[in-house]
Formats: sequence, C-alpha cells, structure tokens
Amino acid sequence: MRKLAILFGGAALLASCQSTPPPPPPVPVDLNNTLMAPGFLAHAGSANQFEIQSAQLALQSGVNPSTQNLANMLIADHTSMGQQVAAAATTAGLTPPPPTLLPAEQATLDQLRAAGTGAGFNLAFLQAQITAHQQAIQMMQNYAANGDVPALRTVATGAIPIMQKHLQMAQSLAEAPPPPPPPPAPTTRRSGERG
Repeated sequence: MRKLAILFGGAALLASCQSTPPPPPPVPVDLNNTLMAPGFLAHAGSANQFEIQSAQLALQSGVNPSTQNLANMLIADHTSMGQQVAAAATTAGLTPPPPTLLPAEQATLDQLRAAGTGAGFNLAFLQAQITAHQQAIQMMQNYAANGDVPALRTVATGAIPIMQKHLQMAQSLAEAPPPPPPPPAPTTRRSGERG
C-alpha cells in the first residue's frame, strides 16, 4: 500500500511539473496585403501622409493660386480622413500605426522636393497627385468591397468620393493651359524719334 501511495504521489508530482506548451508564434503580418487591416492601415496612412506633406510642400513652392486651393483642400481633407481611419481602427480594437511614409511615397515626395519651384513644381505636383489619387482610390475601393474590418470598410467607402473629387481637380488643373505671360513693358518714345 505504501508503494502505491508513493507511486501516486510521484505521479501527481510529475503531473504538476508539466507546463503548458508555449503558444505558437504569432502569424507574421503581411503589410503588403491591403485587404487585411494591418496592411490597409500602413498603406492608407502612408498615402494620407504623402498627400498632406506634398500639399504643404506645394504651398511653399510658389504654385499658382488654383493649385494652392487644391493643396489647402488636400491638407484639410486628408487630415480629417486620417483621423477617421484612426478612430475606426481604435473602435475595432486595433492600434493604428504612427503616420509614416512607406518607401514609394517617400521617393515621390523626394522627387517633388527636387522639382524646384514655380511652374515646374506645379506640373510635377499635379502629376504626382493624379497618380497617388488613382492608386489610393483603387486601394479604398478594394478594401471597401473586400476588407476584413467593417469599421474600416465604412471609412474607406466614405473616402472614395472625396478622393475622386481631388483627382478630378488635379486632372483639370494639369490640363488647363498655363496662364499667358505678362505683356511686355511699354517702351516710351520721345517725340520726334522714329522707332
């Protein structure tokens, strides 16, 4: 009987020593999959930051008044959209990433910085806005239709018409003829001179 008690005691002791196996490692997050919240948040945040930073650059680079109006609108609308995305992510229990530019948007912003000022910058800015908005609208449409987090799908759906308006404005400004050059300064003639 004593051997049986020792045997059961030893078995109980061994059983208590066993630990729960460690949990499996987390599944790596694919930030390139913009249909999953982490990828969507990273790419949408980067696109948003590009719009804001490039518009701020435009205001400093001597663009024409129409492009300045577009830049001011981009800053206001994309700041608001960024806040809406962050709020939707938080509501869904996600932590939105800090606003950062991904390499593609950083490269485009660097190209804009190198474009100089005035008319050359104006055209480069408008072309960058057209390309960026076409890509962002496509991403928003895809996420709105197939994204994994309902709150983010709702925000993406709401952002599409605003971004389409930005795209249309950039396209119309890029197609508008440049303003005519100022007329030459009049020359003064003295009476009796032939010219």
